[in-house]
Amino acid sequence: MGLLDQIEYPSDLRKLGIEQLPQVCKELRDFIIDESSRNPGHFGASLGTVELTVALHYAFNTPYDRIIWDVGHQAYGHKILTGRKKVFSTNRKLDGISGFPNPQESEYDSFIAGHSSISISAATGMALAAKANAENRSIVAVIGDGALTGGEAFEALDYAGGSKTNILVILNDNDMAIDANVGGLHQYLIDVITSPSYNRFRDKTWNFSTKLSQFGPDLRELFKKMGRGLKSLFFKESNLFESLGFRYFGPIDGHNVFQLTRTLQDIQHIPGPKLLHIHTQKGKGFKPAEEEQTEWHAPRKFDKETGEMIPLPDKNTIPPKYQEVFGETLLELAQKDKRVMGVTPAMATGCSMNILMKAMPDRAFDVGIAEQHAVTMSAGMAKEGLIPFCNIYSTFMQRAYDQVIHDVALQNLHVVFCLDRAGIVGADGVTHHGLFDIPFMRAIPNIVVAAPMNEIELRNMMFTAYSVEKPFAIRYPRGGGEYLKWREEMQIMPIGKAECLRNGEKVAVLTIGAVGNTALKAVDKVYTDTGKMAAMYNFRWIKPIDSELIAEIAQSFETIITIEDGIVAGGFGSAVLEELESSHFSGNVVRLGVQDEFVPHGTQQELYKICGFDFDSIVKQIETSIN
Repeated sequence: MGLLDQIEYPSDLRKLGIEQLPQVCKELRDFIIDESSRNPGHFGASLGTVELTVALHYAFNTPYDRIIWDVGHQAYGHKILTGRKKVFSTNRKLDGISGFPNPQESEYDSFIAGHSSISISAATGMALAAKANAENRSIVAVIGDGALTGGEAFEALDYAGGSKTNILVILNDNDMAIDANVGGLHQYLIDVITSPSYNRFRDKTWNFSTKLSQFGPDLRELFKKMGRGLKSLFFKESNLFESLGFRYFGPIDGHNVFQLTRTLQDIQHIPGPKLLHIHTQKGKGFKPAEEEQTEWHAPRKFDKETGEMIPLPDKNTIPPKYQEVFGETLLELAQKDKRVMGVTPAMATGCSMNILMKAMPDRAFDVGIAEQHAVTMSAGMAKEGLIPFCNIYSTFMQRAYDQVIHDVALQNLHVVFCLDRAGIVGADGVTHHGLFDIPFMRAIPNIVVAAPMNEIELRNMMFTAYSVEKPFAIRYPRGGGEYLKWREEMQIMPIGKAECLRNGEKVAVLTIGAVGNTALKAVDKVYTDTGKMAAMYNFRWIKPIDSELIAEIAQSFETIITIEDGIVAGGFGSAVLEELESSHFSGNVVRLGVQDEFVPHGTQQELYKICGFDFDSIVKQIETSIN
């Protein structure tokens, strides 16, 4: 019987001797590999934090002591050690456990963490609350070096260091987010890790101060203060975090569970803000994931013995993903016009901007996990005559809303926002669904907001956005499109004009975006079954909306059904209702989409059904309305 079989909760882990921890790490890593090979998820990041996870739960009294994982896809080992080992096979599945920490799921999940750079701020607040409540609890923020590039992390470092907040920040430095990290901070951390003189000095200082502890804490503390002063004088690598008020420890090997555990035990009772810098390898313990870290960030099913992923269908037999069409079309536009640029906040591979980066590396920019910077940098480009295509996942665009308003729309700058993963995304769940972009984008003056029904329309909308000198936002879903032969000559589309796909009577179905393909099939199904045809309109444009067509529809139909892959409140259906009010429409309006709730994780089809706009739900609604 393995050691992992004996561990249900961290209290069981803490019953083991420290010499048994390497075996726990091996079994935990094997468990993650085995489960992930059959049920895909975020793989490489969690393999890289196995030793850290074990050391944290061994050294700290969780859940009384708080651990915040930033970003939460590092936390599979944490979930397995905190009561969810037996249900881990349900990870990211409908009604199963979430792929990210969630306090509603477990008291060991201190804070929800699907978006990056939040841990230090949350930890600071928790530490202040512990002080106010006279609680002697430790607060630990585990932040990846990719997440540390986010602006909120720097804001929190600045405040926490100055306020002397009693927190421990663990910087999990593995050189990677999803793609390789970029920027000055990334190079700074490399310099720290690779400086032989600094690391020798750090080791000798720490070891000698430990020996001095036998002569009393005052002498040890005096020596450590002298050591910090010397570091500041001679070694610039130590200045950044210490200049912000943090006691800096490290860098240490993040895969040495003995060193990690003892270091955590040593420093956890030191008051004030502390930062422990550890160096880890993403994908540690599984050679393919170590060698191809981007590909194995979130792989599909694979053979755990050979490392071979389950083959994908032949690309020539299935339509491309919207992301691929974006990437290929952006490259064509860049080849056409030297003013076209690409900008993305650390999602180059996911959004397929890596296509442009490979072909024209001086025309595409990965700014790290920094959505606000991505938007305002794009605005600066546009102000000087360039045409930036700023690709940000819909869920992450929420983080840069002020910049869209203040830095782009207010100045009416020619920035094209491509909102990838708009709508329901599937297994990543509640923190990653792109449900709110229609309401928050259509509320902004000066901006055009569009949603293609298929990849040909995406291509044409990108060309239209390139051609029109004003802010432009295009939202499109995660996954595949409709057409194998999509690479047609690009056309400028008439902005604000919808199209009629089916003429009908009594009922009009109005859709925005790719959900229109499902709705069209549903309209045809109702006609086949009942002989009654509902009218069908692909609106394409959320702003400006086709007001003239809506006025005509209001005069011709008894029931109007709007369908959108997004939140209903303030969305496309609301925009239609606003227009119908002007037309004094007295009929019935049914708005299908996501109601006033957060949507869990599951497959896209499962969640469409739950939200009431899958094929069967749309058929049922049309039949009810048309009879």
